Amino acid sequence: MSQSEFKDHIHENLALLLPRLEHNDDLVQNKKMLKNGVIFYFLYFRDLNDDAKIQKAAKTLCTDESSLSLEDVRLRLNKLNAEPIHKVRDAINTIFQGKCLLFINGMNTVFALPTFEKKKRSLGEVNTENVVRGPKIGFIEDVDTNVALVRQRVPDQDLTVEKLPIGKSKLKNATILYIDGKADESIISDLKKRLKKVQLDDIQDSGVLEELIEDNQFSPFPQIQNTERPDKVSSALFNGRIAIFVDYSPFALIVPASFGMVMQSPDDYYERWIASTLIRFLRFSSIFITLFLSAFYISLVSFHQGMLPTALAVTIASTREEVPFPPLLEALIMEITIELLREAGLRLPNPLGQTIGLVGGVVIGQAAVEANIVSSVMVIIVSVIALASFTVPQYGMGLSFRVLRFISMIVAAVFGLYGIILFMLVIFTHLVRQRSFGNPYFNPNHFFSLKHSDEAIIRLPTKNREVNQQNDAEKSARSD
Repeated sequence: MSQSEFKDHIHENLALLLPRLEHNDDLVQNKKMLKNGVIFYFLYFRDLNDDAKIQKAAKTLCTDESSLSLEDVRLRLNKLNAEPIHKVRDAINTIFQGKCLLFINGMNTVFALPTFEKKKRSLGEVNTENVVRGPKIGFIEDVDTNVALVRQRVPDQDLTVEKLPIGKSKLKNATILYIDGKADESIISDLKKRLKKVQLDDIQDSGVLEELIEDNQFSPFPQIQNTERPDKVSSALFNGRIAIFVDYSPFALIVPASFGMVMQSPDDYYERWIASTLIRFLRFSSIFITLFLSAFYISLVSFHQGMLPTALAVTIASTREEVPFPPLLEALIMEITIELLREAGLRLPNPLGQTIGLVGGVVIGQAAVEANIVSSVMVIIVSVIALASFTVPQYGMGLSFRVLRFISMIVAAVFGLYGIILFMLVIFTHLVRQRSFGNPYFNPNHFFSLKHSDEAIIRLPTKNREVNQQNDAEKSARSD
């Protein structure tokens, strides 16, 4: 046992703690003196603790008070699962974590009672990853509840749950889940090393931790998948990946990730494979539209008018006849307007936000055309791009494409189609070189592969996927 910093007298111990705590108006100090001279002193924050649990603990400790000895108190503390504390700093951290500190006259140890009352909302539907068919329930801000939701879907005896303290003060935990035997041991070890290196205490959401442990902080693409759907996490665990939960965050992180995995939606597996393949194809096509449609318009109108059919060139020229701005500025005006409407609709209450987005887009677009600020063709292009950008399943990936779209527009205005091709090659080169916890982030060969259906455009029937998984398991067993 380490040397205790506390004394046998309650008042001496309180003198060590109260100067650091007494400025809090919600601090409760409750003193109970028994007939035989034993004194209990309860110290806790009102809103973080359950009063009923504290009253029950006090009742358990104070029964038979006339014959109660310190040895009897120790036995009752064991029944209450009280944690002994010997350091002043540990006691401070414990009370801020929502536990009740118990001081006993005659003991040089402070005890922490598990009276923490969790503040959490009830389970509800998913807000950011809606599906037409499939489970509707989503994670909440309580890690234990989230782990329970995953356990219900993964009844595997090899499912492992580990809590690792993170941050400089180690006051928060990162909870990792994986199936032992399916998850790669090297990835598990690498993840634990990265979590131990985290020194930031202000981790309010898993998005902060994601940025701290990802491979390349300067990449525009998310290298870690995030989700608030238990079914996504469960499927990832069965496929040998690792899930990470952070205290008070409803979003789980999944590693390793790939470009194809991030672009997946649960609907891809809850609907028939033919329709899912078509939807996947449309989703990947929408990426190309989001990134390069405005850029192609700018380059063709500015440099390569001869590549346009005569009728289309005449139509575009007539719509731009009285527009005073060059194509780049015209596109930037409309793109920035759409981004402002999107952000305004996102921050406003739901009914009002939808109204602002719809009415604002129609009114501003029509007014801009009538005022000859932009051409009607540009309004159509920007509208199509806005629709295409909403098909990306993960919000973070959609943000990446929105940022890159502005770069592609500027490159097209300076270099034309030649610049678009170069920018496309730069993006592909970056994706191919990118890694996620040692795994390739993007493999072009997998896009039309029948074996790697999790990353491909073609989604195989479920029976074929089952056969492929069995073959892979047999190959790995033979290699072992």
